[in-house]
Amino acid sequence: MTTSVLAFDTREERLRAAYEANAAPLLRYLKRLTHGRPESAEDLLQETMLRAWRNVDELPESDESVRRWLFTVARNLTIDAVRARTARPVEVGQDDLNRYSVADGALDQVLTRWTVDDALRKLTPEHRAVLVHLYYGDETVSEVAAELNVPNGTVRSRSFYALRMVRGLLERGDRER
Repeated sequence: MTTSVLAFDTREERLRAAYEANAAPLLRYLKRLTHGRPESAEDLLQETMLRAWRNVDELPESDESVRRWLFTVARNLTIDAVRARTARPVEVGQDDLNRYSVADGALDQVLTRWTVDDALRKLTPEHRAVLVHLYYGDETVSEVAAELNVPNGTVRSRSFYALRMVRGLLERGDRER
């Protein structure tokens, strides 16, 4: 690494010296703590050095004390990272869905079904029952009226208002995405 002609202020020189003297052993230490995950170890090293930069004026005087300080910060950051990871649900990988073979429109059908089912769950039981019988059960208005023990006009009215509510829920869902 070449040194610039411009002189560094003492804070920058001090941090640079701490980094050059400790980065390699600190990275090895962090790789052990992260069970060989180099990306996690590198992130933690970067965060450790950022903490050192923020506290460069408070760093101990001796090189050995600086090293202890850096290793302690790195260890604490690792513990915090593990705690944070265990406190939240497991993250699902971001697979490229295009690599899976799916029949044309099958994914759209599944998503549409989930969306409609979610909207149906938000309806009152009476409205939901009418729509389920009419559209999923493929029953006539008279059959639904007889099964639910209500007049034909009530089935038509509930169907109208239920469809209007579902349409509103679906339109709101599109705007939220």
